[in-house]
Amino acid sequence: MTAPSTYGLSTQARNLQWLLTDLVEEVPGVNSVAVVSSDGLLLLSSEPAAVRDDSGQATGTGRPKGPRGASADLATIVSGLGSLTTGAAALMDGGGVKQTMVAMEHGSVFVMAISDGSLLGVHAAPDCDMSVVAYHMALFVGRAGHVLTPEVRSELRQSMEKTP
Repeated sequence: MTAPSTYGLSTQARNLQWLLTDLVEEVPGVNSVAVVSSDGLLLLSSEPAAVRDDSGQATGTGRPKGPRGASADLATIVSGLGSLTTGAAALMDGGGVKQTMVAMEHGSVFVMAISDGSLLGVHAAPDCDMSVVAYHMALFVGRAGHVLTPEVRSELRQSMEKTP
């Protein structure tokens, strides 16, 4: 996995990055994770591990879509699903959307609301244990919700913009 450098980030921003890394590395079947702000901007992401040549140089992930690869694609999907489900909930007087799950033949996408309007999105393998993924997402949201202040969101956005 590659992630933005944590050098120069506040303790809160580093802790959020650690929580995201832990989610990806500790939950079986999780392919990638993205945290998107309420206005659709990518705040935190994971990328599939880069392929390295014999000298140790990164050669890419074999999937160069979007400005940052898979995480940018996931962020776009998460933002779109969040908007769509929020609109649907409003039309049905359903209240706030807590989570969304899309099961596909070759994988699943989970979206969970974070307290400030930001969204946590996870792309998982088709054979993942959906309840385990949802549980760990809820843990992330519970831990991240109070930390994701406007200042930390701004810091994370700037960090993502600096990431090559």
